[in-house]
Amino acid sequence: MQLTEQQIERYSRHIILQDVGGKGQLKLNRAKVLLIGAGGLGSPAALYLAAAGIGTIGLVDGDVVDLSNLQRQILHSTATIGQPKVESGRKTLNAINPDISIKTYHQLVDADNILPLIKEYDVVLDGSDNFTTRFLVNDACFFAGKTLISASMFRFEGQLTTIKPHAGYPCYRCLYPEPPPAGLVPNCQEAGVLGVLAGTMGILQASEAIKEILGIGETIADKLVIYDALEMKFRKVGRPKDPSCPLCGPNPKIKDLTLDYTVSCTI
Repeated sequence: MQLTEQQIERYSRHIILQDVGGKGQLKLNRAKVLLIGAGGLGSPAALYLAAAGIGTIGLVDGDVVDLSNLQRQILHSTATIGQPKVESGRKTLNAINPDISIKTYHQLVDADNILPLIKEYDVVLDGSDNFTTRFLVNDACFFAGKTLISASMFRFEGQLTTIKPHAGYPCYRCLYPEPPPAGLVPNCQEAGVLGVLAGTMGILQASEAIKEILGIGETIADKLVIYDALEMKFRKVGRPKDPSCPLCGPNPKIKDLTLDYTVSCTI
């Protein structure tokens, strides 16, 4: 596989980067990235992954576009209200880069369908809006040996980390062993979220995914990045492995996806 003249022009600013070059761009063109959620986080992440030339992008979302989404979900528009988010997203991404393949899955992920979904992809981005899905995606990526880029946001604060216990790093359960009790954390409809915060965190997800694909830069697989939009402050804290982790610890209690992954609360 070689880059065409048109692709060389499209990705010229990547190609002249010493850490990317033509070989790196080919890696991006061959890469397959799955996005869980085509909403606030998935929208900016998908836009920049498409622009970067990620060869195959998968969009998983069971929702349709609503007017209240448009404050932060920039993959969609007023014209696509009522349409499945994955189809609205496919049209936008194809308009940005017609060379790439967009695969759509108009469904919610669950313990039965997630492993077949992620097995064909190199990297998974979790942009879901509830703890249940976050734990399900973490567990599935652990069993499938897939690198996961996880981000979340709440009001004016965002969090970001890379999860790859198959490479010796901690999993999501090393940080949060179990979902919080239902109702403990208010959802975005109750607490609100700054729209542009979704852009910041989603673009950071895309950046980390590109770094992982290219094998460049410093991984944040052993760190948690916290962003405070009001203070314009980034903090990076250590995220060590938990020796008693129920999933990736030496004596795991979770050995498959047969847990009761029921909705507990949204974030």
